[in-house]
Amino acid sequence: MNRAGVYIHVPFCRSRCSYCDFATGAYEGALAERYVRALAREIESFTRVEGRAEVDTVYFGGGTPSLLTPAQVSYVLEAVRRRFDVGVRAEVTLEMNPGTVTPDGLRALRDAGVSRASFGAQTFDDRELKRLGRTHTADDTRRTFDALRGAGFDDVSLDLIAGLPRQTLESWARNLEEALRLRPEHLSLYLLEVHEGTPLAEQIRAGRYDEPDPDLAAEMYRLMVERTRAEGFEQYEISNFCVAGRESRHNMKYWTGAPYFGFGCSAHSFDGGLTRWSNERDALAYVRSVEEEGAAVVTLDELDERAAGAEALFLGLRLLGRGVDLSEHRARYRRDVRADYAADLARFGEAGLLRFDGDVLRLTPEGALLSNEVFSAFV
Repeated sequence: MNRAGVYIHVPFCRSRCSYCDFATGAYEGALAERYVRALAREIESFTRVEGRAEVDTVYFGGGTPSLLTPAQVSYVLEAVRRRFDVGVRAEVTLEMNPGTVTPDGLRALRDAGVSRASFGAQTFDDRELKRLGRTHTADDTRRTFDALRGAGFDDVSLDLIAGLPRQTLESWARNLEEALRLRPEHLSLYLLEVHEGTPLAEQIRAGRYDEPDPDLAAEMYRLMVERTRAEGFEQYEISNFCVAGRESRHNMKYWTGAPYFGFGCSAHSFDGGLTRWSNERDALAYVRSVEEEGAAVVTLDELDERAAGAEALFLGLRLLGRGVDLSEHRARYRRDVRADYAADLARFGEAGLLRFDGDVLRLTPEGALLSNEVFSAFV
């Protein structure tokens, strides 16, 4: 986990989903080509780490990275390999939306070095997809999954969202069963979050849809935990489930404090110590900045050890099996968690949300469901 990861942000989408608050915009071929060239230049001009740092994960996120051509993905990957020492067994993930890839395109992505696919089904109910503003259908998801297998992808992650507008516990159960029948190696199962400024937030405010029901969301969460466990999946993180050995190696870096270097608009980076930085959010402004200066960094933050330790604490608690080893935490951040948060730890312990196993602090199953309440004590 000490090796770095590289994150590549691709901001283009066919259309904007109603719940999305990421830095995305409509796909334009000319801008996409300029953007890819800018990505390669930013990567090759990267100076915040000397030498060819070892990298064992590369993650293309977005947006919809699968809207890029395989040649464009390959072009960016080659820039990464020139700048960093990318291991031969590196996990290279590409996010994709159903219906945005072809069998030939998937084979070309495999040839370029993409080893893992993460794609957003979100739901297998076409009515729910329409409410979200998604452009694909449930059949597109099934065909894309079959195409991935046909192209040789043996590491596939599938996303679903629970608590969608007008979604019932029964329809959520059907979604889970369909996903489990496909037998992906990894499942990311999220509870819907409504972000201010998104179309969904406006639709709820206008009375078109009800506010999410927290009691229903809790039932959905408990059902997902129960059904995935019954099918042999490990819940290694609050919202992530996998068959043995198929955790997202890249996302583990975020949760364990490993360094990661982000490229592209709105991308964030962390040096593994106390320094964070982030890029210009607007795609066109990012491209212009890189074309003129070779970089597009707009924020640079130096954390103190207390802030870094608090962040490491709540990120580490997301890993349900692993938890946080407080002796290791104390050695790294020079903070005594038991002393710093004595009242909160006692309160959450009495409520059954946290537990100690020796010097390891973990969320309980109920604590995982109410994790935001727990984490707020450490932020």
